[in-house]
Amino acid sequence: MKNPFENKELWFFVGSQDLYGTETLQKVVGQSKKICDALDASADIPVKIILKPTLKSQEAILQAFHDANRNENCIGIILWMHTFSPAKMWIRGLTVNTKPLLQLNTQSNVEIPWDSIDMDFMNLNQSAHGDREFGYIMTRLNIARKVVVGHYSNLQFTARIGKWARAATGWDALNHLKVCRIGDNMRDVAVTEGDKIEAENKFGVRVNTWSVNELTARVKTASDKQIQAVVDEYFNNYNVVPELCPGGKKHQSLIDAARIEVGLRSFLEEIGAEAVTDTFEDLGDLKQLPGVAIQRLMADGYGFGAEGDWKTAALVRLAKVMGYGIPGGASLMEDYTYNLVQGKEAVLGAHMLEICPTLTSAKPNMEIHQLGIGKKSDPVRLVFNADAKEGALVVTLLHLRDRFRMVANIVNVIRPEHDLPKLPVARALWQPEPSLEVSTECWILAGAGHHSAMTTATDYEIWENFARIAQLEFAIIDKNTTSRDFCQTLKFNQAYYKFDKGF
Repeated sequence: MKNPFENKELWFFVGSQDLYGTETLQKVVGQSKKICDALDASADIPVKIILKPTLKSQEAILQAFHDANRNENCIGIILWMHTFSPAKMWIRGLTVNTKPLLQLNTQSNVEIPWDSIDMDFMNLNQSAHGDREFGYIMTRLNIARKVVVGHYSNLQFTARIGKWARAATGWDALNHLKVCRIGDNMRDVAVTEGDKIEAENKFGVRVNTWSVNELTARVKTASDKQIQAVVDEYFNNYNVVPELCPGGKKHQSLIDAARIEVGLRSFLEEIGAEAVTDTFEDLGDLKQLPGVAIQRLMADGYGFGAEGDWKTAALVRLAKVMGYGIPGGASLMEDYTYNLVQGKEAVLGAHMLEICPTLTSAKPNMEIHQLGIGKKSDPVRLVFNADAKEGALVVTLLHLRDRFRMVANIVNVIRPEHDLPKLPVARALWQPEPSLEVSTECWILAGAGHHSAMTTATDYEIWENFARIAQLEFAIIDKNTTSRDFCQTLKFNQAYYKFDKGF
């Protein structure tokens, strides 16, 4: 997967005013640079931070926001009021802004210099109340932003900025995302539907359909050399079962799977799509439902949604971008069946074929098994158990009549106590917080679907940051959730989002 943070920048705007004189303002510049350099050097923050000239007037502020809006590399703005910066100066700039915003509340010194503090020091180090003045105007204008408080040298402080930077990068990626739908949604399924126009208006993501015939045309033109290169990767990276090996009775199916992968990958590259959906009900001349091809595309950073589920395809791509460089992975996931043994309640998640191998650190098996739907040849797939991971997430996006809602559940992925010798698909077993009973009740009452994006790399705060940037309803199910409070929150949310749009 290409590094999504490459060439991306956060612009650092520092607020002050001309009231304090040249000497003080020079110190503002020096301290701002020191803080910016420290943040830029932090391993927690994956994008470059660029310090801009100190902003001291309405005209300069407006121009700075116009410059940021026009710059494709700028994915967000960090704002810090070093001294007192009268907030009315910021109104015009803030109202034209189109970038995600993070407000810092920090200062140069860690400890108050008790023996030497004087009014010169107080005039210079005023962010304690300068940021409150700025916070008022942001709230007065109803502008969404992240607020991070503390000293810039604190690792927890930089970690929170880093999580917001990941969410801002995800927002930028989603605004440039093209989702390719091969065919339409599975017939008569409700939750995979949604308003594609509103999705583009809300998130910038473009969702369009291409005929399966366009894909099969690319599959047919795959060269023997291209196919052999992919087959070689299969044998290098996976434990291939004997029947798929040269001379095995199903070896042709392996070649067919590789041909599909070559064609699908080249097709997506040609149209510039980084997420894809397909459906077993519309496979045209494809010899088998893409299995290993989709799994490997996801491993390379593509989003995927089954049965035409373009919302989940976008979510998986979003999880890939925001989690880049963090141990773990992201995949399409589906709640399949439960273990309801008291004290061992768990969800077994899987899909027909398409679970991403980034969820495991083990070497997957490459197998072939019968698929009872789709009326095609048996598809090749990777089979494995997902690694155990506490604090993983399953996230879904649903479209209500008047808005989108994101629902997330914190889950603990566990290793199965028993082997699953006859289950011919990759899978994950997890215990949801706070319990299977409460989490499932809340999930269902929220209208959350059976498809989700599972991530073992990104945490709750990153997704919450994204939802705040997108001004998206975000419902979290965690260890503190109760059914009563969750239902009440959904009711409050419904009223809020209707009121927020005006009457």
